[in-house]
Amino acid sequence: MTAGMTESLAEAFLEQSPECHWIAGEDRVFHRAYGGTSSVFGRPAAELRGRPLEEVLDPAAAALWRSRLDRILAGETLRLRERRGDAAWYITMFPFRAGGARFAGGLARELTPLATAEKELRFAVLSALKAQEFERDMVSKFLHDMVGQNLTAFGLQLDLLRMDLERSAPEACSHIGELQKLLGTVMEQVRDYSYELNPSAVERAGLRSAVDRLAARLRGRFTGVMRINVDPSLKFDPRIATAMFQILQEAVENAVQHAGCSTIDIAVKSTKNGPLLEVSDNGRGFDPGDLSAGCRGLGLLSMEHHAAQAGLSLSITGNPGSGCAVRAVADRNL
Repeated sequence: MTAGMTESLAEAFLEQSPECHWIAGEDRVFHRAYGGTSSVFGRPAAELRGRPLEEVLDPAAAALWRSRLDRILAGETLRLRERRGDAAWYITMFPFRAGGARFAGGLARELTPLATAEKELRFAVLSALKAQEFERDMVSKFLHDMVGQNLTAFGLQLDLLRMDLERSAPEACSHIGELQKLLGTVMEQVRDYSYELNPSAVERAGLRSAVDRLAARLRGRFTGVMRINVDPSLKFDPRIATAMFQILQEAVENAVQHAGCSTIDIAVKSTKNGPLLEVSDNGRGFDPGDLSAGCRGLGLLSMEHHAAQAGLSLSITGNPGSGCAVRAVADRNL
């Protein structure tokens, strides 16, 4: 077999492979692309070849792949997992040299349907989240119906006792007053904790009120700027409002704990597609698809769970060094 035939055979093999392969250079141009690249990049291989990232990808995707390419050219090897609709892809990117120049090679293999073990794990985690929601609701009701009401009754008894002793033992009345102040503090803490545990509190008090309470609780742990913009004219389905708050709470908690940010922006507004929640920060950021970064924790699964329960479309975007954004949008047709 001649060298030309061998090269032609290799080209046919790559073109018709169920996997997709690509090579990009320091100029950020796709020098080679083979296979079903549409599933990964949204463009067929023929439209990628010889063209720069910024020309063939939308701005957000171009920024993400540019960041990945820079890491590869700096010597890293990346192992990623990405979802495209119902499909999941395992992606490997690695550096290599040819003719004295540096290149980034990439290959992607579809993992759809997901492995049975992963499906079972996700089912177990989501079942645990549902059980946790039930337990939180039970604890919230206990705090409100039993503890809260008994504390209120105790406060009333102290009032009666203080009135009985006003003339005969004024010093005792002073001590009773101190007890009532302490009792008032405890009752407020019980109410706040009950409110925090019970998702239906969002339905009763409204999303903006719930966000304000969340921000107040975080003030002791987050010293940066937290900007909140919730459109007061928006009318929510209760399940959507509750799901958005749960997603918002996870996103803000992740930003406070892990992002190292100085600013968190929370926005809930109306768009042509429906109500939109966006939580963004200016922290260290991360690549949501990077398997080695360990970023697919319980918080992300929780957000996916709440989004799925309410029929929200969830997206998480970020780049190392440039912050992260979590978005959840409700389709008007749902």
